[in-house]
Amino acid sequence: MGGTHNFMIDERNEQIKIFVNGDIVPRAEARISVFDSGFLLGDGMWESFRLHNGKLAFVDEHMARLNENARALDISLHMNDEQIVEAIYRTVHANAMETDVHIRMIVSRGLKITPYQNPRVNTGPPTLVIIPEHKVIADSDTPLKLFTVHVRRGQPDVLDPQLHPLSKLNCVLASIQVNAAGADEGLMLDPHGFVASCNSTNFFIVRKDEVWTSTGKYCLRGITRAKILDICRKQSIPVSEKDFSLKDVYSATEAFMTGTFGGIQPVSHADGRVIGTGKKGPVTKQLAHLYQRLLERSCI
Repeated sequence: MGGTHNFMIDERNEQIKIFVNGDIVPRAEARISVFDSGFLLGDGMWESFRLHNGKLAFVDEHMARLNENARALDISLHMNDEQIVEAIYRTVHANAMETDVHIRMIVSRGLKITPYQNPRVNTGPPTLVIIPEHKVIADSDTPLKLFTVHVRRGQPDVLDPQLHPLSKLNCVLASIQVNAAGADEGLMLDPHGFVASCNSTNFFIVRKDEVWTSTGKYCLRGITRAKILDICRKQSIPVSEKDFSLKDVYSATEAFMTGTFGGIQPVSHADGRVIGTGKKGPVTKQLAHLYQRLLERSCI
């Protein structure tokens, strides 16, 4: 598969049970209606979680982000935080899952009486699906190659790039270009030409032992991104959220990506240029170690 989601194939995933609107059913029987808003229009949102040592990592932050997206999209979840978290745990327990589990929650606006975009033709509660999978990164130490794509992270008055909408067509188009270029992940610019993020992860560079990431205006509000920023500040590692260009990327000494599934993953190349030594650098190693310690402490 390659890229930031280059996971080891686990045959157990063929037999997983999936939560669909309160029922937990075998993967082969998990279905939604063709009149569902998510299927018809991509009208909905997603959230990801990580199960580690039987605990949902940083669950409060993930639930806060889920609720923030629901309010922004005017979707009533019809469940409180405790009920949603209980549904996630019920699903992973039904699958006898304990650790190394990635969970994707899908929420759509629900059923429509006709294929039309206006929410006025919606009827009933939202659709809620929880998909847990046994997932382990195939090789977290092998640096990845990036390619700058033509697709940009957009302005918030078109589609707010901090939202988690079901429609990820801009990132899909970015992935198509990345695949054609033979790279692992797309580097995406903001409307002003500064580096925003990767197509499915947040992006950092290291210059003279200082860690840089984008301003955050044009990228997803990554939980792992926030944890790395917090770790840097607590460890007195210089860190900045700022505008920077591809020139700064090409001349960086290290680069890495962050995400719920992959944690911290090193970058070796950007647009054919070798970043630093092309290997996992010392700052990246240090942050990966500190993040892993934080993860362990949060999942006791």
